[in-house]
Amino acid sequence: MPDVLVLVDHDGERVHKSTYELLSAAGRLGDPAAVVVGTPGTAARLAQSLARYGATTVHAAESTDAAEFLATPAVDALQLAVREASPAAVLIAATADGNEVAGRLAARLDAGLLIDAVDLDSSGVATQVVFGGSYTVRSQVTRGVPVITVRPGAFEPEERPGGQAVRRTLALPAADPAASARVTARRAAPTGDRPELTEASVVVSGGRGVGGADGFKVVEELADALGGAVGASRAAVDAGYYPHQFQVGQTGKSVSPQLYVALGISGAIQHLAGMQTSKTIVAVNKDPEAPILGLADYAVVGDLFAVAPQLTQEVAARRTAG
Repeated sequence: MPDVLVLVDHDGERVHKSTYELLSAAGRLGDPAAVVVGTPGTAARLAQSLARYGATTVHAAESTDAAEFLATPAVDALQLAVREASPAAVLIAATADGNEVAGRLAARLDAGLLIDAVDLDSSGVATQVVFGGSYTVRSQVTRGVPVITVRPGAFEPEERPGGQAVRRTLALPAADPAASARVTARRAAPTGDRPELTEASVVVSGGRGVGGADGFKVVEELADALGGAVGASRAAVDAGYYPHQFQVGQTGKSVSPQLYVALGISGAIQHLAGMQTSKTIVAVNKDPEAPILGLADYAVVGDLFAVAPQLTQEVAARRTAG
């Protein structure tokens, strides 16, 4: 079977969940081959976990430049890997960084590009949600090596204990400072003990109906009881209720968790575009005509400040009993 390249998203020590999802998606098209871009020694630290989730090959593209420049080292590495492996496709997580890398790679390869796929079949046909969530389309690249970004949460990681991966080295060229953006400083975003929004299996989001920054306490308490991440609608973020980094929607982050709980969110198209592929959706809203209630698997017409605390208490009680 042909290789399917997967760009590994990592922090130098840990592989992000979205990469394991990509390896599962790659298995539908061929043999998953991970491309690790990082400083010397990174691939060795990550190889075992990548093999455990299906990677048959680990391409190590390592240099001191890898951490100093944005996007360019990843594009260079993938271009080298494509030349070496002649893959069936290249899969990248549909994040802000991933979409930039994918676009630049497709331009270099003169290849077709598909963005934000939520499903992928064995023939390479991708399912996408487009025009703010109004339509679902199926698309396929017809020119060159398909470059596809996949929405985090769209696939379930499939662990394969005992898997082994062949290590290969890619010689990264030196980055051209005049043609690349250099990283001058890094600052971790405050997340606390909650999972990262795009990787969480449970997301609890609040909207304008929360009423203010203080109202997000009920959102956070329910998220913590469920072991999930906190999200916010654009309306809540624009009103200053919650930081922008937690915005879910077309101009925020796209999520596809196992459970999405929407508290006080009306369900504007902009928000639905970022969460409607969630596996199970629970919505609480006082307005029986709120659009999100029509999308929800479980719709509750009521005051979120009465409903959410009851949910939190019930979840906590079941955890204690269990």
